Amino acid sequence: MTTLADPVPGGRPGDVKRAGALTEDLSGRGVRGIVLAYVDTAGVCRVKTVPTAKLASAAAWGVGMSPVFDTFLANDSIVTTDTLGSPDGDLRLYPDLDRLVALAGQPGWAWAPVDRITQEGAPHPGCSRTALRRIVTEAAELHGISFKAGIEIEWAVGRGPAADGAFVPAVSGPAYGATRQVELSDYTADLLAACEEQGIEVEQLHPEYAAGQFEISTAALDPVAAADVSVLVRQTIRAVAGRHGLVVSFAPSVFAEGVGNGGHLHLSAWRAGVNLHSSGEGRYGMTSEAESFVAGVVAHLHALTALTAPSPASYLRLKPSQWAGVFTAWGRETREAAVRIITGTTGLTDRAANLELKPVDLAANPYLAFTGLIAAGLDGLTSSAPLPEEITGDPAMLTPDEAAAAGVRRLPTSLSQAVKAFRADERLRAALGPALADAVVAVRFGEVDSVADLDDEQLAAAYRWTY
Repeated sequence: MTTLADPVPGGRPGDVKRAGALTEDLSGRGVRGIVLAYVDTAGVCRVKTVPTAKLASAAAWGVGMSPVFDTFLANDSIVTTDTLGSPDGDLRLYPDLDRLVALAGQPGWAWAPVDRITQEGAPHPGCSRTALRRIVTEAAELHGISFKAGIEIEWAVGRGPAADGAFVPAVSGPAYGATRQVELSDYTADLLAACEEQGIEVEQLHPEYAAGQFEISTAALDPVAAADVSVLVRQTIRAVAGRHGLVVSFAPSVFAEGVGNGGHLHLSAWRAGVNLHSSGEGRYGMTSEAESFVAGVVAHLHALTALTAPSPASYLRLKPSQWAGVFTAWGRETREAAVRIITGTTGLTDRAANLELKPVDLAANPYLAFTGLIAAGLDGLTSSAPLPEEITGDPAMLTPDEAAAAGVRRLPTSLSQAVKAFRADERLRAALGPALADAVVAVRFGEVDSVADLDDEQLAAAYRWTY
């Protein structure tokens, strides 16, 4: 469950009393502090913490935080827009008590995502969690649609970093190999235990393709909760790793070459308990609305990439024939298409059918990524957009004429290209609102400028330990 009401000065109805009860419970369990977390425009999780005894005060009046972080770059440099980036002003961070949880990987601490409001009590226009909550509410009110969502998390486990910042894989053995699972079985068992203790339902945990790489998938939730869980799981992965003397990187490209860390988005649209991706007469059981939703996503892919692949290092990962999904195409179980349609096994299609957006990595702010994905899909649904023909195989193998006939285009090959597409996309900008959309543009171009003189190896190193 996710709190859908905006915070208000004095607290949401019932929150202060509830915070008092939570304080008593947490204190009795040895929790001494609360981590108040949000994700900035650059995709970095920023936090403030309060003693557990101050939880009721935080629920009533929030905790101060400068709005300048909306225009921080990943290296902590600051850019500006017409309305953001100034040293002036203050915001209030309000914890969502529905999502508060004691941290199993950090004994003595609890964690909660926050919504941000101004000192005058209005929603902060730069709050990405508020933006996602808004579009989820819009889908329910205008279309009677709700969503189930999830984010895959891939990360590299290392034994460093070395003094020079290099990455030293903590495991050997081949991709998906049993050797990797054995070598880090204590760490991964503790990670599963921590997730279970925190109420996170894990679907899968396994060694992945790249050096030292693992992947975890969690159960589908509403989009805001799914984004919250993505942030919480990454905090848990890092904390448990530290207790084992390990380090982790969620960077899009730990190395300049090879497969990077993805953060694929999964989404299904529902109405009155029925999955629109499995209950229709369209392709692979999709309803006409689901087909149009997918068509909207495909149509906005170029602009979406500015939200889902927001780092210059993202484009080291987004290469053809590496299952990164770098072409404007969709297909059933086609891992080279940007939009993969998943139907699920016979007997589970009514629950499992969903779409997967592949050109996504974990430098992305998950709230912004889901906001853009849903906005794109709703645009297609509203206009009854026709879904083009699917592709099979690797789009990179198509001739130019074949690709043009199929409407298959290469997605942006640089962050600059993606931001230019986003800046021209009125629907995605409107979904974020002018202040947040302008922050996205400023921060992305700031990232580009900050690494303009680096080669690929230096670029990977620059972001290796940021995410």
